[in-house]
Amino acid sequence: MKKTIWIVDGAYLMQAAPGRFDYGKLRTILEEINGMPFSEAYYFNSANNGNNSSGQDAFHTWLKSAPPHGPKMRVKLYKPKLLRNRCPKCGNEFDRVIQKGVDVGIATLIVKLAAQNKYDRLFLSSGDGDFEDAVAFIKEELDKDLFVSGFADSLSSDLQSYASEVIWLDQHWENFKR
Repeated sequence: MKKTIWIVDGAYLMQAAPGRFDYGKLRTILEEINGMPFSEAYYFNSANNGNNSSGQDAFHTWLKSAPPHGPKMRVKLYKPKLLRNRCPKCGNEFDRVIQKGVDVGIATLIVKLAAQNKYDRLFLSSGDGDFEDAVAFIKEELDKDLFVSGFADSLSSDLQSYASEVIWLDQHWENFKR
């Protein structure tokens, strides 16, 4: 029996999905593909300090809740960074909020838990090729199984090349959309 964890890049799924969806239903679909429940699930994102923080707080609390009330995920939020920009054409300055630390946090968890032998199989819901070194290490050096789930138009071929299986979420969309 393989110990399996699920790691989610929340910003990726939010941007890549064609609409709103239910993480509980998505977890159920992925666990069916896995053939057994996940031993742990992790959600990474940056915390938005904007106007909708109470709605966001409620969402993150729901993610932590156990079934049937939520998908039971460990939530790791990083503080966004304010980046000052200047338009090269007109010279106007503007601020832009960017995600900071999330990818490093995900890559670190992938390698740390693999080195601690906390899982045999990793389900990674991300399309980011920046994880190539981390997944290459767990596949080639630690002999871990990797399943990658994402949407067809945004799933890095670098991640696909290391995956034992690629789960195209587009094919399951009708079953987990809201």
